[in-house]
Amino acid sequence: MQYEAEKHRNMMNHRLRSRLTIIMAMIGSVGFAQPQTIDKVIAVIGEKVVLHSDIEEQVDQMTLSDMKVTENTRCELVEDLMYQKLFVTQAKADSIEVTEEQVEQELSRRLRYFISQIGSEEELVKFYGKTLDQIKEDFRDEVEEILLIQSMQQNVVGAVRVSPADVREFYAQIPKDSLPYINSQARVAQVVQLPPVSKEEEERIKEKLRGFQERVKNGEDFGTLAYLYSADPGSAAQNGELGFMDRTELVVEFANAAIGLQKDEVSDIVKTQFGFHLIQMIDRKGDRINVRHILLIPQTSATDLQKARAKLDSIKAQIAAVDTFGFSNAALEFSTDKETRMNGGEMINPVDGTNLFELETLGQIDRSLLFTVQKLNPGEISDPELFETLDGKRAYRLVQLKEITKPHVANLKDDYSRLQESTKRKKENERLEEWIEEHKNSAYIWVDDSYASCPFQTKWEIAVR
Repeated sequence: MQYEAEKHRNMMNHRLRSRLTIIMAMIGSVGFAQPQTIDKVIAVIGEKVVLHSDIEEQVDQMTLSDMKVTENTRCELVEDLMYQKLFVTQAKADSIEVTEEQVEQELSRRLRYFISQIGSEEELVKFYGKTLDQIKEDFRDEVEEILLIQSMQQNVVGAVRVSPADVREFYAQIPKDSLPYINSQARVAQVVQLPPVSKEEEERIKEKLRGFQERVKNGEDFGTLAYLYSADPGSAAQNGELGFMDRTELVVEFANAAIGLQKDEVSDIVKTQFGFHLIQMIDRKGDRINVRHILLIPQTSATDLQKARAKLDSIKAQIAAVDTFGFSNAALEFSTDKETRMNGGEMINPVDGTNLFELETLGQIDRSLLFTVQKLNPGEISDPELFETLDGKRAYRLVQLKEITKPHVANLKDDYSRLQESTKRKKENERLEEWIEEHKNSAYIWVDDSYASCPFQTKWEIAVR
């Protein structure tokens, strides 16, 4: 459930307030669109321009995403882009900068996302008719501008704070017939037992990797071996190649081993949370490296899995027998899941960062967990259940349904954290409005006659040519 400010008609009837908070989301959703065609300048803000093609590309994106396009959509998009250019112009005036490392990380993140969407690096390269590095360079300026906007906005709203009184006032001003309806939500905790890999299994994996090392020394191609044997499905199809990354994008053990390699050199065996690797250096550019790897994942035996199940049976019995022990203590003492162990086993919703899950969301994240939760009453603990971790390993877990809320109309008692976030978002929007009003005349503004009749929400002082 989201409290979108524009839904509260007495408080948020100003279109700007809602749009400012989604400007960056809109940019991110466009991602690596086809390179723009420079055709016609329709607005100028300081030294920055808005092109006709900028608007049409966003309209196309909205159409593809089934978003409603109205007669005012293009006017709204023009003004959104004017806001963005104003933020960039002022960021430069205030000497706000983003580092090359930040830009590179964002470019790499976007490339990885779009490679996952299109299927492979080869498909992306084919789509553009350019190498990955060339694609990055095409969008470097755009990404730098996006990061500047984010930094400038954060600079503007960074001091915004919300008090309990602010939250109560926000809630009181929402019309009663506009209060959102909250679906049933669950708090869920787990105690995980990931069976340790036996020394025999580790040695079997290492011996296989040593065999690959020997085969490469004897002239076999590392990439072919990765394609045939690596357990990393994302890179195996690319002959083990990961693409250019810096060390912050790699797990520590992998990065430490890879950074010191020379071109075509193969590493010793590297152990990470994902398994055991061999790494081969392909190329480096400054702090970025492109490597291939072969990943082998040790398998847990049926015997080890049964031992994990038996241990959880014992833990569940201990919780039932000792009133002062409790599920949270069991998670802290016994769980092997680093993400939830220190939180008493409670799982965090990746969508909104809270410890509450709508059941539909829970099912999207982990369908087997949803089936387990639906069988439990609040406070009950499941029997040990077999599941697969995010990195593909088999483990057992106990699941406790901490509580489940009933569907209800939003209220301060049950939904304070969400109301607090909505209150903060409203105050940030108001601060951004104030900032725009203060700075709208600090830069040269010109808008093409074709947009002169637009119902802009800000009263820009538009220059006449």
